[in-house]
This record gives sequence, C-alpha cells and structure tokens, in this order.
Amino acid sequence: MMALKSLLPSQYPEVKGIYELGILTGNATFQSEAPPWDEWDKSHLPTCRIAAMEQGALIGWAALTPVSGRCVYAGVAEVSVYVHPDHKGKGVGKELLKELIRQSEKENLWTLQAGIFPENQASLKIHTQCGFRQVGYREKIGKMKGVWRDTVLMERRSSQVGV
Repeated sequence: MMALKSLLPSQYPEVKGIYELGILTGNATFQSEAPPWDEWDKSHLPTCRIAAMEQGALIGWAALTPVSGRCVYAGVAEVSVYVHPDHKGKGVGKELLKELIRQSEKENLWTLQAGIFPENQASLKIHTQCGFRQVGYREKIGKMKGVWRDTVLMERRSSQVGV
C-alpha cells in the first residue's frame, strides 16, 4: 500500500535515482543530469515536497519550483512529478499531483504550471485529470542533444486561493 509523506533530505539519493531514470527517458526534462542535493534543495520550495512510499521504499516524488523571484509571482510554482519506472501506470503520479495541489493551496499558491514534452502522454493525461489546462504550446523552446524540442504549457488555477 502506498503512503504519501513529507520528503526528507535523507531521501535525496533515492529522489536523485528516480530523477536520473526520468532523464534517461528523454521525455521528462531538459536536464541532462540530476544536481547535487544543495543545488536541488535551493531550487525547490521548502514546502510541498512529497515522497510516495511503498514498503519502506521511495517509489516517486513531487516538488515545486518557484517560477520567478519577483514578489508578484510568489503564488506561482512549477510542478515536478517523478515515478520509478517499476511503478508507472499504477496511479502513483496522479496521487502525488493531487497531494501537491492540496499542499500548494495550504501554502497560498494560486497557480501551478508544468512544461511537458508532447511525447509524454501519461504526464499530459494526469495533469488534465487533476484540473490543468493547456495554455500554450512552446515550439522549439529548447535543445536536447542538438535537437529542438517543444513543450506543452499546462496550468492549474486554484479555485480557493487568489480568487
């Protein structure tokens, strides 16, 4: 049975391992390698860090990154959700995203956004199921291994915060 808990710094080696498996797919992120803990910690909000646990093992994680340092965007964050390949298709990502939404609203975040490769149909699906809508399509937004890649920009506005 899966449980969602606060992500602890001591779990970063497992987080990093799952992140690296996502990087290897070529459809999860533009990043080419997972950063060391200090860099990851500084780039993510200190709250809304979630671990999906099953039988004592981390099987997925979710966290938020601020989209800007400007105070007017203090309620806007970008979503990261990663699931170990052995646990894909079991609803882990969707449960992580739902909990991330719940926690983000407690932290007074009014908008969550995600930039998703169009090839990542599973991610597009769970974001849509969790109330995200497509607000843009960024053509050739960045290069990966010398190839221009597009992303779908998805957004979820809270119905409780910032209304």
